[in-house]
Order: sequence, then structure tokens, then C-alpha cells
Amino acid sequence: MEQSFENREGKIWFNGEMIEWKKANVHVLNHGLHYASSVFEGERAYNGKIFKSKEHTERLFNAAKTMDMKMPFTVEDILEAKNSTLKENGFSNAYVRPVVWRGSEMMAVSAQTTKINVAIAAWAWPSYFDPEQKMKGIKLDIAKWKRPDPKTAPVHVKAAGLYMICTLSKHDAEAKGYSDALMLDWRGQVAEATGANIFFKMPDGNLHTPKPDCFLDGITRRTVIALAKELGVNTIERSIMPEEMEKAEECFLTGTAAEVTPVQEIGGIYKFNPGDLSNKLIECYTELVNK
Repeated sequence: MEQSFENREGKIWFNGEMIEWKKANVHVLNHGLHYASSVFEGERAYNGKIFKSKEHTERLFNAAKTMDMKMPFTVEDILEAKNSTLKENGFSNAYVRPVVWRGSEMMAVSAQTTKINVAIAAWAWPSYFDPEQKMKGIKLDIAKWKRPDPKTAPVHVKAAGLYMICTLSKHDAEAKGYSDALMLDWRGQVAEATGANIFFKMPDGNLHTPKPDCFLDGITRRTVIALAKELGVNTIERSIMPEEMEKAEECFLTGTAAEVTPVQEIGGIYKFNPGDLSNKLIECYTELVNK
């Protein structure tokens, strides 16, 4: 069984101070816990360098602004703090988690006077999916939960509350023997997996991917689009209906944790063959992050 995250050795950067891992605690009457007033980032360090660190930090600040949380630190402060957290813990390859949340000063929907807290943790990170299964292509369920209309939630930021339906969808998928789940949006169009964006190689030779109009436009997503362009492959961002997946030749997920992960099946209906393009993009992405 994996070691509990609360019972580990190491240091966590907590509101400007480097403190012992086990002392990085918050009160149970915490606004972030009760009302999901929290935003975060998921980042990867390779060979001691955090990939796209500034882009992730700028996205964190944008998310905090969207959630009406004034950051008590600068972008430069957080960039430095992330590097210090890696160094303090002796990590070269790791997952890095900055998180911002409202404190315990108020316990109601209104949170005008709550303190804005910031913490950064890092830990060793193996493959998000089983490494052997990943190269064969993982299998996805089709979630019953839908990505919401942008008029109903701040869908373009990495806000904690948006992951509630992701957890439910992933649990349902795992209970059926799947690795993850494909989520449709409120219109019934293909959206994303529970924590990763999705791409399809179609018979026209192009990559097709859902337009990120109701979900996070992932940093890895944008990176892979650029890598595909370097390979001479165009990416078409558009609305994709589920039945169109039947025509796809290849399918893969992208994300900080997933990196580039081939998909072999969705919902027991749609089948794909992890092929040359998926493998080439895995190779190019691996080379890029390890530069």
C-alpha cells in the first residue's frame, strides 16, 4: 500500500517558510475544504528542472485571480520557492504541487476576510498509468458525468471543485476495470479524460482534438500540438461527437501526469491501434522534457 501523504519525511514550502512535512497542517474549519475555494497546479521536474515552470505559475496566478484570491506572493517568489522545495527534498525527478486556498478566518459562503495561503510540495512520481499497459494503450470508460457549460463554473482554471466529477468518473471507471474515463461535455461532445486532454489521428492524416471551450487548455496539450507541427502534422481543434471516434486510427491522452499516453479502447466500443504517430510524439516529448 502506498505511504500516506500526511506521514512522509521532507519539507514543504508553506506561506514563505520551509517547514517539516508532517507539520504542514490546516484547521478542519478551512474555507478551501468546505467550499472548494482552492486552485492548484500539477508540474513535473525532470533532471532537476521543472518543465514549463513559468507557464504553470502564470496559470496558477490567473486561476487565483479568477477565484477572487489575491496572491500574497509574486510569480518570481513562487518560481524560486518551487526550485527550493525540490532542492530541500533532494529531488531531481518529481511531481510538484503548488496549491492556493482560503483559510479559516470565515466559515460561510462569503469569504471576504479569509487569508490566502500558498504551499508547495514535491514528491517522487512514477508513471501515472502502469508503464507496460501505457505503451500498449490504456482503456477508457465513458463517464456519466459531463463537463459543465462555461456559464455555470470557472471551467478554464485548475480549481479544486471542478475535479469532483473527475474523481467520481475515475472511481466508476476503475471499478469496471478501466484505467480512466472519457468525459463528454454538457452538449454531448467529446471533452477530455478526468485529468488529461485527448487527441485522435484521423484518416485525413491530421490530429483532431476537442476545442477547449469548456475545459482546461492543458500546457502539455499545447506542447504536443507544437511538437506535431514540427513533425509536419496539423492539429484541428473542433467539436467532436462520440460517433466520430469510430473513424479514428490512433488516440492518445496528454497531461503533466499522463505525458503522452496511447489509448486502445473507449467504452468497449471504439478501438484504436497505438501507432507510429503516438510513438513518435512520446519520443519527442520525452526528449523535450529531458533537455
